Amino acid sequence: MNRTSLRILPMEFKHIDRIMQIELLSFKDPWSRNSFLGELENPAARYLVAELGGEVVGYGGYWLIIDEAHITNVAVHPDYRRQGVGEAILEAMIHLSQKENAVAMTLEVRVSNKAAQQLYARHGFTVAGLRKRYYQDNGEDALILWRKDSDPPHR
Repeated sequence: MNRTSLRILPMEFKHIDRIMQIELLSFKDPWSRNSFLGELENPAARYLVAELGGEVVGYGGYWLIIDEAHITNVAVHPDYRRQGVGEAILEAMIHLSQKENAVAMTLEVRVSNKAAQQLYARHGFTVAGLRKRYYQDNGEDALILWRKDSDPPHR
């Protein structure tokens, strides 16, 4: 995949069907269609899609709460993983949150998801805590990660 041909766009209603496909392929406990539709109406929500050749191949979103951005989800279609799509979405979310004067970003990530942890670490996220039995599907713990605006990306 040529990352220069990847476009990052605001999520719209027309993207929901493809987002649901990716959601179902990515998570054991996927969000519902109504959850995503609700996010389109949520004034705190910011969602982006990654498009390649006119097809949505990934998405991510966060809630902007005062001056902090809480990442709610990031997912990439299995056929496009490990090709920079997730990183492009994350970089776009960081950039957008900074434009909106967010001073920090946070998220939870499964303790077993080493690839995601490495991605977040490259972008200045550090472990700040642990949420025991956070994930409902299997009771797995979640690491709480934070990125302060003053933290430089670790490339």
